[in-house]
Amino acid sequence: MNIFTVSFFGHRIIPEFREAEDRVEALVHALLLEKEYVEFLVGRDGDFDQIVSSAVKRQQRLVRDDNSSLAWILPYPTAELRNNMENFEAYYDEIEICSSAASSHPKGAFQIRNRQMVKRSDLVVFYVDHTGGGAYQTMRYAQKEKKNILNLAEEGYGEKE
Repeated sequence: MNIFTVSFFGHRIIPEFREAEDRVEALVHALLLEKEYVEFLVGRDGDFDQIVSSAVKRQQRLVRDDNSSLAWILPYPTAELRNNMENFEAYYDEIEICSSAASSHPKGAFQIRNRQMVKRSDLVVFYVDHTGGGAYQTMRYAQKEKKNILNLAEEGYGEKE
């Protein structure tokens, strides 16, 4: 089976929430129709991650749910995960702890996790509209690694010609 892996990174707070949601929905919809199997990798650390997870679940229901998985990638085990394991397992298709991040200092764990996600990905999707922060740093890393990148926050993205 040909697995196409997509990871998502965005700012913790998304002022243009509805616009971001529409762009993510359209992308996920297209990927589910075009690819044999899509592995969606997400965190759970802010607005953009919630937008992505909801869009994937919605599109799986609307388009098809037999050719994709939604994986929550954590930098280390958390009390939230431990205390809500049953609910999270019902929502996400997979829950992974990034081993290289889990064994590192907590301050650097998110960036290590993000880099591992980028390395796994065929496409890295961002919602980055300003310089600074973890999503921006991860975008710079993905550019350096010459990954296929899509920034949904770019002006004009998704507009009809």
